[in-house]
Amino acid sequence: MKYPDFFNKVKTIKLKDELSNFLGTFEDGIVEYNYTEIVKAAGHSCPTVAGAYMVCAKGLDKLYSTSLPLRGQIKVEFKNPIDEGVTGVISNVISHITGATKNTGFKGIAGKFVRHTLMDFEANIPGLIRFTRIDNNNFVDIIYNPIIPPKPEMQELMQKSISGQSTDLEKNKFGELWQQRVKEILIDNFDNPEVVIFV
Repeated sequence: MKYPDFFNKVKTIKLKDELSNFLGTFEDGIVEYNYTEIVKAAGHSCPTVAGAYMVCAKGLDKLYSTSLPLRGQIKVEFKNPIDEGVTGVISNVISHITGATKNTGFKGIAGKFVRHTLMDFEANIPGLIRFTRIDNNNFVDIIYNPIIPPKPEMQELMQKSISGQSTDLEKNKFGELWQQRVKEILIDNFDNPEVVIFV
């Protein structure tokens, strides 16, 4: 499986999952996600998937500071409806990492490890996404702002590719430019406070 080299340079997200520990899935419940795994789950790499990954990484870092985030113990709220814009795509990425779901997730064992009530939409929050720790109710509000614009030639190349009028060289060029923008957001601007904004 071949993919852009920068995927391997993206910071991983490490959490502790007590359900995994209880069921003997991962030693001590420690689970680590990388960007390539999230891309495989999403089926593609784009500014939205990259942004969801960044928001999760930055939000959990701020929320848990020096300790490992507790997967399955994080509530996630979205300002927008699930079917508005790219909210659904973002929520899928965040659900994959945090374990939080609206109603499709794990229902628990004897009242423990419940995850199907940890995600909500159309929330009254100042940002676009809120992460809340279940154990102490501390939370962070975040806005994702992908400020890196696409290259001017991308629009024409996309239209030609979709319509079937592009050459193989043009198709490849479009993909390269697309992933170059993702890299500029995810690698070059990972710590840019204008991309992931805390409100």
